[in-house]
Amino acid sequence: MMIVSLGLLVFPFAMIYAALSDLVSMTIANRVSAVLALSFPLLAWLTGMPAGEIGMHLVAGVACLSFGFAAFAAGWIGGGDAKLFAATAVWFGLTPALFSYVMLASVFGAVLTILLLLSRSQIAPATGIGFVDRLLSAETGVPYGIALGGAGLFVFSQSAWVDKIAAGLLGASM
Repeated sequence: MMIVSLGLLVFPFAMIYAALSDLVSMTIANRVSAVLALSFPLLAWLTGMPAGEIGMHLVAGVACLSFGFAAFAAGWIGGGDAKLFAATAVWFGLTPALFSYVMLASVFGAVLTILLLLSRSQIAPATGIGFVDRLLSAETGVPYGIALGGAGLFVFSQSAWVDKIAAGLLGASM
């Protein structure tokens, strides 16, 4: 069970990496979404999730991927954001946690956008720090992976996944 608990730490580390990567480089590597999407079925199975429930989590991911690609095609988000959104949805499934994730990501994204717009109107992109200047440039988009990562971490921290991690770590220490 200790290995399962360590495996379940994949989600928070992937979300932190995605958020920081998007902040610094305005990209979210495909491998982050791939690790999230591919680790879920194995860890769900190892924690005893029924096959039908695993299937419904995958359906949530496909639905969110479709929505994400539509948002990407409309120019609202980047491709990495769309893939991260879908991979995260796989972990939350068609549950209230997914709704919470979508709502929080929207709120966090709106706050992030407002803060960036205010900063861009007040601070010239001349700090000498590459990623900061890029963020302050009016031509740069919004690193929405920060909002997705923050929302994902918050919802994950309230989910049954954390109970499974705690149970595995406590069971290993006894």
